[in-house]
Amino acid sequence: MRGLGATGGVGLAYGAMSAIGLAPATADTPRFRSPAMGDLIGKAAKNSSVVVLGGGPAGLCAAYELRKAGYTVTVLEARQRPGGRVWSVRGGTTETDLNGETQSCTFAEGHYFNLGATQIPQGHITLDYCRELGVEIQPFGNQNANTLVNYRSETEISGQSVQYRAAKADVYGYMSELLQKAASRGALDDVLTSADKDALATFLRDFGDLSSDGRYLGSSRRGYDSEPGAGLNFGSERKPYGMSDVIRSGIGRNFSFEFGYDQAMMMMTPVGGMDRIYYAFQREIGTDRIRFGAEVTSMTNTGSGVRVEYRQDGDRKAIDADYCICTLPPNLVGRLGNNLPADVLLALKAAIPVSSGKLGIEYSRRWWELEDRIYGGATNTDKDIAQIMFPYDHFNADRGVVVGYYNTGLRHLAFESLTHRQRLAKAVDEGAAIHGDKYRGDIASSFSGSWRRTKYSEGAWVGWSGSDAHGGEATPEYTKLLAPVDRVYFAGDHLSNAIAWQHGAFTSARDVVTALHTRIAAS
Repeated sequence: MRGLGATGGVGLAYGAMSAIGLAPATADTPRFRSPAMGDLIGKAAKNSSVVVLGGGPAGLCAAYELRKAGYTVTVLEARQRPGGRVWSVRGGTTETDLNGETQSCTFAEGHYFNLGATQIPQGHITLDYCRELGVEIQPFGNQNANTLVNYRSETEISGQSVQYRAAKADVYGYMSELLQKAASRGALDDVLTSADKDALATFLRDFGDLSSDGRYLGSSRRGYDSEPGAGLNFGSERKPYGMSDVIRSGIGRNFSFEFGYDQAMMMMTPVGGMDRIYYAFQREIGTDRIRFGAEVTSMTNTGSGVRVEYRQDGDRKAIDADYCICTLPPNLVGRLGNNLPADVLLALKAAIPVSSGKLGIEYSRRWWELEDRIYGGATNTDKDIAQIMFPYDHFNADRGVVVGYYNTGLRHLAFESLTHRQRLAKAVDEGAAIHGDKYRGDIASSFSGSWRRTKYSEGAWVGWSGSDAHGGEATPEYTKLLAPVDRVYFAGDHLSNAIAWQHGAFTSARDVVTALHTRIAAS
C-alpha cells in the first residue's frame, strides 16, 4: 500500500485497499489523479498494452489517461470520426441511418447543431477536460423567460401559447395566494407558530407578488402587451389568467426541470460544437493510435491477454493486447463473438436502449430574435415535438439553426420510423401551431437523427431493467458489469450515476483506468 501510494498517489492506494476489502466504508472518494509516466517503473512489464473498443467519451477519456502513464493504447472506432453518440452536424456531414436513408447537411458555413450532447452543467468534469484540452466554452441558455409553453387541457388556456414568464408568474402567484389563505385561516396551525406564519406571509408576498391583502392580481412579471417607454408611456401589462384555469391547465408542469441538479443555469457548451472536445482528445492521444472505420466483430479473453477481431476497409484484422476496455453500447456487446460468461451476457441485456432524436432546421431569418425577442432557451409543449430549442450562438446574425424537436420515449417513436422529409413536415406543423406561420417560412435546410436508428449506437442512452428511475440503488446487473471479466473491463455512462451525460462516461472511464492501473502496479 505504501508503494502504491508513493507511485500512484492516494487514489491508487485507496483503490487497491478497496479491492482487498481494507478500505474504510466511510472514506470519501479520493480526487482522481491521472497515472503518471513513472508509476510503473519497477512495478510491471514495460509497455503494457490496452485495446479500447469505442472512440466515444468513455473510450477516448480512458485512452487519454492511460497514455499519460506510458501504456501502449489502441482505440478501435467503427465510425470515421471521434465522439461516438456525441456528434455535431454541420455542412458536409453525411449519414445513412438504419432506415436506409442518407442525409447530407448543407448548413451555411459556421452553423451547426449538436445531434448528441448539447449542454454541460457547471459541476461536471467535462468542463475540466475542456480546460485541460484547450476547448473554448460559452454560456448555454437552458431557460428563457421569453420562450413559450403550450399544453392541452380542459380550460380556456388549452392550446394557447403562453410566454414562460407569464406562466411562471401566474402559477407562483396563485400558489402563494392559496398558501397564504390556508395559513391565515388556521389550516396550518398544527405545524406553524404565529411567528412562522408571519415569516411565511412575508416570503409569499415577495415570491408570489401578492397584494397587501394577500391576493395575486398580476404585475409586470407577466410581461407587457405594449412595452413602457418614455414620459407618460407606462406600457400595458398583460392580465393574468383565472386561478382555476391556471391550476387545471398544467402550464407549470415544466418548471421543476430547472430545479434539477444537472439542469440549473448557468450551463456551458463548447464554441463551435460539442465534438470539439473529442477532436481535442484525438489530437492528444494521436490519430495514429485511433483506428477509424474499425468495426469490432469479436472480443475474447485468451488467458494471457485479449484478442479483438475487427473489419476495416473490407479487410479482416485482429489485435492482441494485455487488457481490453470495452465502451461499446451494452445492447451491442452481446452481438460480438465472445467468450463472456452467461451471467455477464444476461447483465448486458438488462441495459435497455432509450429512443430519442433531434431535428435541426436552418432558417435564413432569425425570426425568434426579431419578432419574439428570444435569445436561447426552449419552448415546451405536450405535442410530439416536446420542445423547440433556440440557438445560443450567432446572435443577431442573418440565419441560425433551431432544434425543431428533442424528444424521447413515446414522443420520439412518432418520428423514429419516418423519413426525414416526413419528420420535418410534422415538426413544422406542430411548431407553427405554437409560434405561428412564421415558423413555416425562411427554411433553408434541415437535418434529423434518431439514436436508435443510428448505426453503432442503436439507442440514445440506457435504462436499467428493474431500477428505480430516481437512482440511489444499483441493480445486480449493473453491479455485475462494474467488475472486470478476466482482462476485459466495461466502461461508459451506463455504468455511472450520470447516465446520458458525458460526465458519467468520463467518471466511469476514470474508475476503470484507476482499477486497471492499480491491478498492474500491484501485480
